[in-house]
Amino acid sequence: MNNINGADTAFLILSTVLVMIMTPGLALFYGGMVRKKNVLSTTAKSYAALVVISIQWILIGYTLCFGTDINGLIGNFQWLGLKGVGFVPNADYSATIPHQLFMLFQLMFAILTPALISGAVVERTNFLAFTIFVLLWSTLVYDPLAHWVWGVGGWIRTMGALDFAGGNVVHISSGVSALVAAMMIGKRKKMETITPHNIPMTFIGAGILWLGWFGFNAGSALAINDVALFAFINTNTSAAAAALAWSLCELMYRKKVTCLGIASGAVAGLVAITPGAGFVTPMASLIIGLVGGAVCFFAVTIVKNKLKYDDALDAFGCHGVGGIWGGIATGIFATTTINSAGANGLYYGNAKLLGFQLIAIVATIAYSGIMTFVLLKIINKFIPIRVSKQEELDGLDVSLHGEEAYGGLNI
Repeated sequence: MNNINGADTAFLILSTVLVMIMTPGLALFYGGMVRKKNVLSTTAKSYAALVVISIQWILIGYTLCFGTDINGLIGNFQWLGLKGVGFVPNADYSATIPHQLFMLFQLMFAILTPALISGAVVERTNFLAFTIFVLLWSTLVYDPLAHWVWGVGGWIRTMGALDFAGGNVVHISSGVSALVAAMMIGKRKKMETITPHNIPMTFIGAGILWLGWFGFNAGSALAINDVALFAFINTNTSAAAAALAWSLCELMYRKKVTCLGIASGAVAGLVAITPGAGFVTPMASLIIGLVGGAVCFFAVTIVKNKLKYDDALDAFGCHGVGGIWGGIATGIFATTTINSAGANGLYYGNAKLLGFQLIAIVATIAYSGIMTFVLLKIINKFIPIRVSKQEELDGLDVSLHGEEAYGGLNI
């Protein structure tokens, strides 16, 4: 007889759907920020991840992440092709929901993560090459990292570092990989002509992401309980605080609050709270969001301009920087009064947790950065990562997909 809990199962089904919606939400968020001649190609990159990883996960991804540990580095092949993954719960991860449901919930994280990288390289990247990159990156970067952090026996989990919903696994890994990819591929042509073509589309996408993040973070409790509700509260609080902080920074820096800034600030706050959502208090989430909004604004507005790299849609500035701050903040503010399965952080007298967090962050940065560099070099030997100058000037929608998002002049 299994121990499946109907309420927990229904909650995780809803959470899985909410996380799935984040990928179309990301497509809208990114699509509105590019020129209209590239909106379809930008959207297609998110959906490429949805298609490719849905298959990769079933065949090999899930077992590499959550199969029986091999030396703290990777899962074995016991669940290859989902063999043995059935309705009966897997008590190693959740004793109250079907094993198949846990697998599906984790699939949605695996889909979203490589899609985030696309934001750094839109408007000049070959669609086929990017799709191959998504497949290889997910298998060789995401899957090992997920096992390190979440898999039973994974070395980061065993060490004692905390990552409730993907600060390292999702955001730091994709943000750092995005930065490496942007620097390797180079800047877009005619940068002076680049402006967002549809900010309302971006606003809608940000709203969908905010909604989906409740499933992303609260769902990571894997049950209806106090931890899930704290994660829900913290997620909303941090998003609002970061949107406020970003807006105040804009007001001081530009004398105006932009709609794009409000949307970007909210996403920065959602990223920042992700690693600690189920470990910190609501007041800590307020601080995390305020600082997250400010540091991501600084990264996007000041650092990027100083270093002159073309992270087109600020994947590193929001996800990389926000994820790094969130991981550090978890090491400071985590408390066992919120989650007894966690640990106390620096603020509660335990400096060791902050040390573990820093080790996990450095390892994630190094591994994802190096592997992204290697993968792009290899792929480029066979398929050019960057499109030709003429294809870029014509717009990738027409040159790569043979379609236009809108009728009329394609600018």
